[in-house]
Amino acid sequence: MSSKLLRYVAFTLVGLVLLAGAFSGGILVGAATAKPVSQTVSAPVSPTGEMETLFAPFWETWKLVHEQYVDQPVNDLELMRGAIRGMLTSLGDKHTSYMDPTEYQQSTEPLAGEYEGIGAWVDTSGDYLTIISPIPNTPADKAGLKSGDKVIAVDGKDMTGTQPDLVLRQVKGPAGTKVKITIQREGEKKPLDFELVRSKIVIASVESKMLDGNIAYVKIVTFGDKTTAELKAALTDLMAKNPAGMVLDLRNNGGGYLTTAIEVVSQFVKEGVVMYEEYGDGTKNSFTAIPGGMATDIPLVVLVNEGTASASEITAGAIQDYLRGKLVGTVTYGKGSVQNWLPLNDNEGAVRITVARWLTPKERQINEKGLTPEFIVEITEADVKAEKDPQLEKAVDLLKMMIK
Repeated sequence: MSSKLLRYVAFTLVGLVLLAGAFSGGILVGAATAKPVSQTVSAPVSPTGEMETLFAPFWETWKLVHEQYVDQPVNDLELMRGAIRGMLTSLGDKHTSYMDPTEYQQSTEPLAGEYEGIGAWVDTSGDYLTIISPIPNTPADKAGLKSGDKVIAVDGKDMTGTQPDLVLRQVKGPAGTKVKITIQREGEKKPLDFELVRSKIVIASVESKMLDGNIAYVKIVTFGDKTTAELKAALTDLMAKNPAGMVLDLRNNGGGYLTTAIEVVSQFVKEGVVMYEEYGDGTKNSFTAIPGGMATDIPLVVLVNEGTASASEITAGAIQDYLRGKLVGTVTYGKGSVQNWLPLNDNEGAVRITVARWLTPKERQINEKGLTPEFIVEITEADVKAEKDPQLEKAVDLLKMMIK
């Protein structure tokens, strides 16, 4: 497994995928398989001393369940996993959680850039499975799913009270199969039904082109294993055309690897601290720009929206703090914490633990707050129907003013 993953994963919202993995923050939704896990466990070994006293109610409850619960035999493996989930849930941090082996496999696959599913970053930390943003040109995107959509039913079955991680499993599936999801959308009086055909998705993490007016355009879709190399290749091509300005599009980017975020922002910020990691004891680690960035001087405007999260917020926050470029769009998602993913022994899944919060170079805390652009520009339903992009238009107008 990638050393990057073992160290840090800066997900938009922790989780699994609607593709086949996760970005959790962001996260994707899809099909993944894992080797079956045995449904039996060896007899528990009771702790000793103070720990034995502390855990006495746990083992007493364990015994009572095995003796008196109506449906016997109970599944010891699920009881154990449920106990771990409950322990981490009690911390009150939606980004700290347990992943069983299947969930762990799913949540680590999409960063490689391929998966099967409907194609959406999702949030599994609330009461309902919630769409962070659809991936461009995927079934979720083409169907019209939006940021903030809550999945309240799958194939006609009510998901109220069902853990979002379990809902996710019902949404995912192999390419070519259909799934009907019912969405609760803010502003809509009635739920909305969508029938989607799952597909195999190959994500190119970087897209680029030249716009009218000699302006370069770079869109980063995710912060995965290949993003830095793809970005450098795109910048090499674009900068050879001597553009007068550049638009960096981070809209609907659910995040990815923290280390990739540092590499990406270093292409636009010449030097200095690009983010801080702040731990519970008050200590801080700083991450500085890597020398040799290819677009550190060109006039820059960054596009963001409510689907911009985690690693993409690290990038946008550094650019904003250093006055390197202006932000255009809407307030970002607000995922400002760092999770350590720790695989458990014997392929028993993993625990995802929030180990720190990250701060912008000016030590701004954006967790649950997000970044506020200098220029707030909404995209309306009318704009979508007319295939207009007022955010991009604003960015281009700003660059033309900077160039003049």
